[in-house]
Amino acid sequence: MPKTNPGAPEAVDLTGLRGLLESRPPEARELLPLLRDIQTRYRHLPEEAVRGLSEYLGLPLARVYAVSRFYKSLSRVPKGERLVKVCLGTACHLRGAPALLEALEGKLGLALGETGKDGRFTLESVNCVGACALAPVVMLDDEVHGKLNDESLADLPL
Repeated sequence: MPKTNPGAPEAVDLTGLRGLLESRPPEARELLPLLRDIQTRYRHLPEEAVRGLSEYLGLPLARVYAVSRFYKSLSRVPKGERLVKVCLGTACHLRGAPALLEALEGKLGLALGETGKDGRFTLESVNCVGACALAPVVMLDDEVHGKLNDESLADLPL
C-alpha cells in the first residue's frame, strides 16, 4: 500500500477545481475523465475534490468513491512529481526487472509504493506496460525506457 508523504501539506488548494469541473458537462459519463483530470492536477484525489465532483455530477458519493478505488491509476494519497514505474510482467521479470527495482529503491531511497519526503518521486510497479520487446522496462511518467541494465539505469534522468 502506498505511503503518504509525511512532509506534504494537509490542505490542498482547490482554487481551480470549479473551472476544471466545468470544463466538462455535468453528466455521469464524465466521471472517469474528471477523476483523471483531478488526479493530473493534484497528483491524487483530494477528499474535497471527490466531494465536489459528486455534487457537480449529481452522483452519490459512494459511486464516485467506488470508481476512484477501482482503478489502480487513481490514488487517494499524494504521488510524487515524477512517477517511476517498474514493469514486473513476465518478460521484464525474466530479463531482470526485480534487480532493477532493487537498484531503483537504493538510488531513490524509497521502497516500492513510497513517495519521497521531498515529494519528487513515487516508486511503483506495474504488471505490464505492453513493451515486452524492450524488457526490462521502467517508465518515468509516460516515457518508456527499455532494455535497461545496471549501467543504463544510471543514465535515467532521476
